[in-house]
Amino acid sequence: MHNYAKGCVKIYIFIKINFMLKFRYSDFELECGTDEAGRGCLAGPVTAAAVILPDNFELDLLNDSKQLSEKIREKLKPLIEEKVVSFSVTHLEPKIIDEINILNASIKAMQECVGKLNPTPLYIIVDGNRFKPINGIPHTTIVKGDSKYMSIAAASVLAKTYRDEYMDKIHEEFPMYNWKQNKGYPTKEHRDAIRKYGTTKYHRMSFRLLPEQLKLDL
Repeated sequence: MHNYAKGCVKIYIFIKINFMLKFRYSDFELECGTDEAGRGCLAGPVTAAAVILPDNFELDLLNDSKQLSEKIREKLKPLIEEKVVSFSVTHLEPKIIDEINILNASIKAMQECVGKLNPTPLYIIVDGNRFKPINGIPHTTIVKGDSKYMSIAAASVLAKTYRDEYMDKIHEEFPMYNWKQNKGYPTKEHRDAIRKYGTTKYHRMSFRLLPEQLKLDL
């Protein structure tokens, strides 16, 4: 492909991504978006982030974090933190996930993020279809909101990058599970390591860690 054609493709992708994302859902200036990462993992925390964007917010390549490469996510992370009005990140550990289940843990993590924002948002938009009110702030859940609204997309990038950093750190403690690569997701490699080495304090014991058994013998 000629350089001119490649440039046209890049411009088309950039325009498509940015037209896909809307700036605000409500009429409130202090609207925050929130999202989580790591819900389907076998190990590690569920991590949530929340952000409030300024009116003049613009950020090239911003999109749902799952649609971005690790390199682009890492590039966007400090730019988001620099440009937003406020942001917060929360990790909820496996012990809490096991106690209240992953859905409630995901919601709790997002609630805690919203509660840490300064200034306090007047409206919340949430990725997904489940949330519980916090501090009487009105909210709307939006399925695939991370590919529709800038604030949720920004929150998804922060949640993903902060969780990846967390998994890289605990990888050093238990390198045999290769969390630096699989981030705690149920890959064949991860499950083979559980069979060989057993579980750690970072594994979610309420999850079906191995497909051939309902519960690990502890």
